[in-house]
Order: sequence, then structure tokens, then C-alpha cells
Amino acid sequence: MEMNASQVEAIVKQVLNSLSGNGAASGAQAGPVPPKARVAMLTEPGKMEIREFPMPEVGDDDLLVRVEGCGICGTDSHEYKRDPFSLIPVALGHEGTGEIVKLGKNVKDDSAGKPVHVGDKIVTCMIFKDDPDITMFDLNKKNVGGADVYGLLPDDDTHLNGWFADYILVRGGLGSTFFNVSDLDLDSRILIEPCAVLIHAVERAKSTGILKFNSRVVVQGCGPIGLICVAVLKTLGIQNIVTVDGNEARLEFSHRLGAKAHVNFKNYDGIENLAEGVKAAFGGHLADFAFQCTGSPAGHSNIYKFIRNGGGLCELGFFINGGDATINPHFDICSKEITTVGSWVYTLRDYATTFDFLKSAKDIGLPMSELITDKYPLSQIDDAFKKAAAMTGLKIAVVAD
Repeated sequence: MEMNASQVEAIVKQVLNSLSGNGAASGAQAGPVPPKARVAMLTEPGKMEIREFPMPEVGDDDLLVRVEGCGICGTDSHEYKRDPFSLIPVALGHEGTGEIVKLGKNVKDDSAGKPVHVGDKIVTCMIFKDDPDITMFDLNKKNVGGADVYGLLPDDDTHLNGWFADYILVRGGLGSTFFNVSDLDLDSRILIEPCAVLIHAVERAKSTGILKFNSRVVVQGCGPIGLICVAVLKTLGIQNIVTVDGNEARLEFSHRLGAKAHVNFKNYDGIENLAEGVKAAFGGHLADFAFQCTGSPAGHSNIYKFIRNGGGLCELGFFINGGDATINPHFDICSKEITTVGSWVYTLRDYATTFDFLKSAKDIGLPMSELITDKYPLSQIDDAFKKAAAMTGLKIAVVAD
């Protein structure tokens, strides 16, 4: 049988795929790529539009990735509601993951030095541009505050800038970082970004020298961030964790992730009574350490009342400006000698640590995937954001159609 040129090319690609194990050689692509991609563009507060854009050229240092899923972050919800970062029009989505379908010839390894091929699954981390102060192995030297991320970039001629899309173009020329996470399932990969936030927060907490194996720890706020905080602490072997929230279902779920007891603030009148409730949950003791995960100024004001003299606090709930909190420096900080650290997002190294955390959590039976309570196709992204705003689920994800 005589074959034409396209048939020969297809056979060659198939052979290359089988030889590499994980896809074609660098500089190749896996199968046909459509001429256009759908992108969910936020065009005004509260309005997403599914638009189609031409597929961009893939440069020698770039990766074209077919999106498999992306979680809706609280930051996405804030941007959706009122555009606090003045990014509109913008392609949102930074908790994403997908499969490499086209790889520039210069791309051999990910940001940790792990080889990558067409067909591998990846997540993006930060875009460092030309900042020399951030390197893979400088733990806590500088967090994402000095960088950009895909999903929070101003729109440009490429358009494929966020994970709420069919495809995303990861550009080497921007100083992009990414990781090969082919050994993790889809749900775990969707959870990497929010889990990295808590890996960073716990590392910040450990820097105080107060958070120990036998510490009494209170976690205030049982949204996805607070619940993941419980899970991270549990994988470290911390057993005495008390959660505080007003949603009984979320409080109950916190036990499955490692909480020993919980306190529903709706059952208490006033902060002094609530503090007594927390104390009772610890068997008559205040907390050695506290994580404040709510993003509520009132929550920050209250958290000091739960902590013993000489205890510690990690405040990580304020990813945007949520307003001022009222405290009494004498009673809340000075006379109690509270050691406080702030935590905001993560470092590049925290991402690598997160992969090990997710594997450890799975090994000890923590139901991390159940944090993703709802999945919507890209075509229903407005419904997904409305679900997230209603706060009737936990992590809401947008997945490939």
C-alpha cells in the first residue's frame, strides 16, 4: 500500500510517542490542535463572556497546555464581583492544571529540574519576570507578592492568559515557572495552589518556634483555606486541633481532616463567652497557636482571645484589603507576649513541598478530593461563580467539557 506524506508523518509521531513514554520529543506536538480556543473573559463585574481567539504561535521557550480543570479561588470571586485589581478585561483562573500538547524545542525541564514531554500534566506557579531575588531554593526569601501569576494578567494579543479556558500558553520569555505533576490525579492537581498557601503559612508559623508536635492549635474559619490548614497540621502529626466557624457542616467536615473538636460561634453570645467555649474544647486551656483564616476584620480582632500567654498567631486570611481590625495592643499582644507572623500566598519552593503534602494526606486517608464539592464545564462558568458566591459548597472547579 502506498502512503501519502501525512500518513507517514502520523506514523512517525506515533513511534516517537511510544519511545518517549510520556509523549513526543521536545519541539513536537501531540495530535491536531484546533485553530481557535475558548476563553472565559471577565468583561465587567459579574459578567463572564466565552470568547474565541486564534491559537497563538508556540515559541521555542513556550508550552501550549490543554486545560483539564481549575478551581475558583476567593481572589477570583473578588475580581468577579468588583475588579479590585483593575484588570478587566481579564482571563481569570490560577488554580489550574492541564496537559502539554505542544512544547517549544528549548523546554526540557520544569522549574525543579524534572524532565517534561508532550503529554505530561503541569501546573503553573509564579511569573518572576526579571527578578533575581527569587530562586527555587531560597525558602521564604520572597513570596508571590513580588511576581505575577497566570489568571491575573492584563489582557494582551495572546489572550490565553488564564486557566478558565480550553488552552493556556505558558511563555518562557515572561519568566514563567511550572511543574510536572503527572504523578498526581486531577483533583489533587486542582488543589495544589490553595494547598501551597497553607504550606507557606505553616512554614511561617514554624518560624516562631512555638508550633510543636503537641501544640494546642485553633483554626478559625472553615472555608477551603481553613480546612486545608487542618489537613496540613494533621500530616505534621499535630493531634489537638480545634476549629471555629459558624457553618456546622463545615465544622463537621473539619473532623475528617484532623480536627479533634469544634466550636460554632453562633452558639455563643459575645467574644468572652466564645473564648470560654474554645478553652473548654481544649479541656480548660487556651490555644498555644492560632491560624486566622477568615478574611474578616472581626475574626482577627477575636483571635487573640483564644491564645494563651506566650502563644503564637499566623494571620493568613487577608488576600485583599478587607478593612481595618480593632485590637487592644496592651491586652492582645504586649501583656500576653504573643508572637505574630503574617502569611501571604507562597514561595516557589512551597509548591514543591505541596506535592509531597498531597501524597502524605492521601497516604493517611484524608479526604482531600472531597474539598471539591462542585464541578462545572467551561460553558457554565457563570453558574460556577454564582455557586462560589453563594458559599453553599467548598471548592468549586471548572473542568474541561
